[in-house]
Amino acid sequence: MNDLAINKFLRQRPVDVDRFLTEHDVPIVEGRYCTFLYRGGADEVRLVQRIVGLPDRLPMRRVPDTDLWYVVPGVPEGSRLDYQFQVRRGDHVERLNDPRNPRRSYSPFGSLSVCFAHGYTTPEWTQPDPAAPRGTLTDLVVDSRALGRDCNVTIYLPASFRPDARYPLLVVHDGGDFLQYAAAKAVLDNLIHRGDLAATVVAFLHPKDRLTEYADSPGHARFLADELLPRLADDYPLTGQRCLLGASFGAVASLSAAVRSPGTYASLVLLSGSFVFTEGGADHGGGPVFEPVIRFVNAYRHQPTRVADRLFLSCGAYEPLIVRNRAMRPVFESTGMAVRYVEARDGHTWENWRDRLRDALSWAIGPDTQAA
Repeated sequence: MNDLAINKFLRQRPVDVDRFLTEHDVPIVEGRYCTFLYRGGADEVRLVQRIVGLPDRLPMRRVPDTDLWYVVPGVPEGSRLDYQFQVRRGDHVERLNDPRNPRRSYSPFGSLSVCFAHGYTTPEWTQPDPAAPRGTLTDLVVDSRALGRDCNVTIYLPASFRPDARYPLLVVHDGGDFLQYAAAKAVLDNLIHRGDLAATVVAFLHPKDRLTEYADSPGHARFLADELLPRLADDYPLTGQRCLLGASFGAVASLSAAVRSPGTYASLVLLSGSFVFTEGGADHGGGPVFEPVIRFVNAYRHQPTRVADRLFLSCGAYEPLIVRNRAMRPVFESTGMAVRYVEARDGHTWENWRDRLRDALSWAIGPDTQAA
């Protein structure tokens, strides 16, 4: 560690903060070490991050006689880390993004700063490719008796779509968020263009109350199997190959819908599933919203069933749900389903789920399912 830029800086006399910050992009990534820097007057500064196993608020040190603060955690190669600074001045405490780092991660809850550790690069197939023919997005409204409302659905048709061909169907929970925060349209265009994914019709769902609809809701399962699928089969030339995809609560909804409608779906993609369960009467710690999830996951673990031919399961190694997802892997495998399990050095983030889409879709749907 003596050769790290921050340590060389600390040995200088006198220290020149302006020059140091000018010479380095932040965070400073050197092998397995990432140096986070904050400049400003404060009584206390902490690095707020969510790597499981590390304190979620790492105290930063102030360089003597300066307003520069630093901390140097070890971060495994290939990691992607969201973070902020917590700054205390007297009784006032605020959290803010790193003003010197232009990289941001976005979600429905706002933005966070992002650190790319050594070995991580944004997959190039997640970025718009001028050479990839562009599919189209259209809006559809399904009158749902099961959910008691009109359900908005966004339909993706591949650029090569023809009425006289037939296509697999992918149904995506939290579809608006996947489109906005996980670059889903660019990913689909690229994967189909490169041959990693068969030309596929995709239905992006827009829930009204996801914490209710996605928590093992029988109404949601009926909406999918009895209302959405028949409507899509009437409107588009589809094969019988259907895949459900969801992240977090959306993964619970995908598994629940498949359990409630056996034989309906050929494959599932479950990303960072909120598969919270209890053992020995322990408190799950998730609050009332998780009660139906607990009942569902406990029951499934007690009597697991084969609900698809293929199942893709992934989770970020830095999120608390990693333990639950690791525990679900052998449960799924015990049913005879073909299971592919992937861990990412990432958190509970849309970029994590975006970065898994190539592996997930090429496994769950595949590149060779286009019917003649």
